[in-house]
This record gives sequence, C-alpha cells and structure tokens, in this order.
Amino acid sequence: MTYSLNLPAPVAQPLLAVREVHNATVRPSSRLETASLPGGHTLRPSGWGFGFKKISLATTFALAAVLVLCVFTPSTHTQLHPISPTPNQPTPAIEADGYLYISAQGPHTTNGAAPTTFPAQVHQSLDNIKSILEAAHLAIDNLVYLQVYLENIDNYAALDQSFATYFPKTPPARSVLGVARLPESQIQINAIAVLDLKDKQPVTPKNFKPNKSYSPGILTHDRLFISTMLGADPATGKIPAKPAAQVDQALDNLKSVCEAANLTLANMVFVNPYLTSAIPAQVMNQRYAQRFEFGNTPGRATIHVSSLPENNQIAYTGIAVRDLSQRHAIRPKNMPPSPTASPCVFAGDTLFCSAKSGFTPGPNSGVFADSTANQTRQTLRNQLDNLEEAGMKFDQVVSVTIYLDNLSDSPDYHKIYKKYFTGPLPAETLLQQIPPVPQRTADPEGSYPDLEQMSLIAVRPHPIPN
Repeated sequence: MTYSLNLPAPVAQPLLAVREVHNATVRPSSRLETASLPGGHTLRPSGWGFGFKKISLATTFALAAVLVLCVFTPSTHTQLHPISPTPNQPTPAIEADGYLYISAQGPHTTNGAAPTTFPAQVHQSLDNIKSILEAAHLAIDNLVYLQVYLENIDNYAALDQSFATYFPKTPPARSVLGVARLPESQIQINAIAVLDLKDKQPVTPKNFKPNKSYSPGILTHDRLFISTMLGADPATGKIPAKPAAQVDQALDNLKSVCEAANLTLANMVFVNPYLTSAIPAQVMNQRYAQRFEFGNTPGRATIHVSSLPENNQIAYTGIAVRDLSQRHAIRPKNMPPSPTASPCVFAGDTLFCSAKSGFTPGPNSGVFADSTANQTRQTLRNQLDNLEEAGMKFDQVVSVTIYLDNLSDSPDYHKIYKKYFTGPLPAETLLQQIPPVPQRTADPEGSYPDLEQMSLIAVRPHPIPN
C-alpha cells in the first residue's frame, strides 16, 4: 500500500510502509522477493511457492529452522507509518497506535504564498491538514484535537467564526494560545486524528455554554482530548481577580470535562499549563499539585505564553486515558518523584513525555550550557533517559513540540536534533512562545536561561503474530 500526498509543502513522497520480518523484507505492494539463508544460499519466490537451488542437508535443516521461526515466532514492528516523508524534514504525519499525528500547518498555498486575510489563512491552514488526512484515507470527521498558535490573539473571534464554518457538525477539541513568532506568519495548527470513528463523541459539561467552534472534550475508544480550559467561569466568562482563584477555576473546568466523560483527573496522561506573566509559576504549581497524586502526576509541558483568549492569564489542555489500567508513569532513576509532573506517562502503547530543556538533573542541577546547540544536546539526553526507561528509542517518536527562545536559532537546534534519528523525522510543531530573553548570561551559580524545550509523543513496539 502506498499513499501519496499533494501538499503545498515540499515535494511529496510515497508513504513509507516497510515491515521487517527477521532477515527478509516484505513490501505491502509486492510478494516476498529474496530471503538470505545460512551458507550464502538464497530463497526466491516462484509463483506463490518457492524455487530452491540444490542445497546440502545441513542447509535444509537450517532452512526448516528459519521457516519454523517465521511461522511461530511473533515479529515486532513499530506501528509507525509516516505519510510522505522527506529526508531531513519533519514528516507531515505519522500513523501509530490508532491515531494520526499531524505536523503544524501554516497558511501556505501550493505556490508557497499565503492568503492576505486572516479568515483565509485559517481556512488554508485547515485545508493543508485536510490534504494530509485524505492522503491517509481519513476525513475532517476523524479530527479529535487541534492546537492553534496565533501571533495576534485579537484574531480569536475571527478564528471562532472560521472554525464554526469549517466544522459544521461536531468540531474537534481545541487549544488556542498567543505566541511571539511562528515559522509562517499569523497562524499554525497541528492536529491529532483517530483512525476509527467508533465511540467518538463530544463531551460538554452541563454548566458550559454551547460553542460551535470547538468541543470542550472529544471522547474516543480509549482517550479523552480536552480543549483549552481557561481560568474563567464557563457559564458567564467572568475571570476571578486573584491569580490563585484563576488557577483553581481553570483546574475546575478541566475536572468538569473529565467528569462529564465519567473520568477523573487521575486519568490524565498529559497536561499543557499555559500561563502569562500575570500568573506566578509558584502559585500555579502549588494549586496544581493539590489535584494530583504525588509522584504519579501526568506528563506536563508548562509553557509561558504571550497571551490567551479573552484576556485570560491561565489555561489547561490535555489528554486522558479512559482505562486506568492502561496508564503507567515512567521515571528515570536520576529524577526524583515530582509533585507536579511525571517525566512520561503511558496510555496503552503511547508514551506522553513532559517538556525537557537543557537542564542537568542531580544534586548540582542547572542549565550549564551557554548556547542553543549545547542545550539541545542535554535536552535530547534527558529525553533519551525517559525513552530508555520505557524500553524505547528516538525512532519510535511520532510527534514533537519544540519551543525556542528565538526562532532564528532553529538551524542550530535542528542540526543537533536530526542526529538522533535514523529514519523519518517525527511530526513537528515549532514556535517561539514569548520574546527572547534580554541577555543570555549565567547567574551567580553558573546556570543559563532556558533557550529551548521539547515535549514528545512516542509509540512502543508491539508484538504481533506472523
């Protein structure tokens, strides 16, 4: 099976879909071509059987052993199906474990230009996502979760109108945040789609005002995707005066969506807290820690943003697993238990890993690298610790979100980042969420400001019978 993708992005390539079975390579669009055997002999197809050269008795026994292994030994495959991968470029989308993870799409058209009006830019970004869905034989109804990044949060009302038009039936869950700079001006949108529409349904708590542009939650056969839950009353839109009360309200809203799906906050596997400078991080962490079990919290990427919709200062969005027996937190031995974030959490075979920076853990912790490139090395080492603790590696990563202090550092970041992958790169979202730090100098302890962060989603190998 091959999928082709007609995107306005770089040149489209066929879907890479190769399964390794022992020493033979099976292509979905062809029969078994050649298998290597001990002694330098080969096994070649002959119609639907096999033609054999004259071989020794020892080789015959070896051949029998190979065939027995092929028939009775479960093979392991990574379940990763990239859509139109291009070497050394983020893959437009990767299908894995029942979902399609789609790279952030901006408003570029087939000729590389972008529409001039914001509503047209929204429509074009969504059309680009739709093209990827169609290449995977899916449709917009399969979308369950979108993350929208805006350079100008004043466009939020226009965004709502565009979404209500584009999704006339059941809109997906959605998060929205204002950022400082994007690879393509004004807007970019990433997405997750479910392959099987069975059991997909919207979730709306009773006290939430209806909204035609997004669903508060979308439930699938095994997960719950939750939209941006702001620190405002969901019925009236009123924002509490104190930061702590805003944090509590946002967490209450997150909890309400979980409960409307017959889940609790304990089912959360990943949370994005988005906060502006008006919310002290210490206040947010204190209130947040009270809602989760110590050492068994969700994975988390706490992101300081330039702005949030409707003058809010705090928001939460995230993903929960329906079956708690499928939830399992991962913690490398060099990381102590945390009251606010688990390094990674499994939802079945899918691993959601917290955002990591160039932070060196341990008793003398800090960020001791002075450049984006060197901090990136430490970040990837930290994420590798997480993956190895889960028995995984970078080539099983399906999606990454990269936050840079300065988007201009992207070449330095990617030069290091790409060295950690041997196959197609994951789906990617890249952004600069706030203005750069004024000075990249060390504090008295020798620690530098964070210049980059990365969170990721990976899918572990899954044994299947031959």
